[in-house]
Amino acid sequence: MTQHAVLDNKAHRDLRVRAEAGADLGDGVMATLTVPSEFRNVQGHFPILFRREVDRNAFIAVALLGFESGENLFLDGDRWDARYRPLSLAIQPFLIGRPASGDGPGQVHVDLAHPRIATDGEGIRLFDTDGAPTPYLDQIAERLGDLDEGYRASKGFFDALDAYELLEPFSLEVTLDDGSINSLVGFHIIDEAKLRTLDGEALGALHADGHLMPIFMALASLSQLSALVARKNLRSGGG
Repeated sequence: MTQHAVLDNKAHRDLRVRAEAGADLGDGVMATLTVPSEFRNVQGHFPILFRREVDRNAFIAVALLGFESGENLFLDGDRWDARYRPLSLAIQPFLIGRPASGDGPGQVHVDLAHPRIATDGEGIRLFDTDGAPTPYLDQIAERLGDLDEGYRASKGFFDALDAYELLEPFSLEVTLDDGSINSLVGFHIIDEAKLRTLDGEALGALHADGHLMPIFMALASLSQLSALVARKNLRSGGG
């Protein structure tokens, strides 16, 4: 269950948040949302795959963190073992709330039922004793803004991928060193062969609309699949 509330410096003056990494704090996920504006940072660490959201009949992009449900190979206890943390994880337990119409400025909401909400007096304060935002909350608000802006702008990116038919189904079967088999199904990747056939006009249009760079970043990220397999082998071997 979630318990969303508009963040308020009076009602939440003493609220504290646990900012460390941890599976029990919401980081125990196989994949997490990412947005095209973030692809440059994501691609150096995580494979970027695309998944169709059945309820919306639309695609989203995800950073792949593991091969099984609930598996995050970048978690080492309470340590995040990568130089970058995807925004969708870094902003927990906060989110942007908007009117039902979807218009108007966003407000910072907090999920008071999230496991990151500290109940033992530990954690990082959101407001100082005068009710002013702490540097931590300022950083969260900036990340929320980046993620929200990137998500709202991503429709044009996915419309372009659809228009040029640049997504193809992707599946992967990996045999680990211990003989076990891990399979990835239900994902898509950029169709590199089809991208190569686009003429100058099409490529120019993609570039002018800011879509060409994230396409290349998504393609480049696939080189991280072998590194993810290596992490899985290390974890399976007890390393």
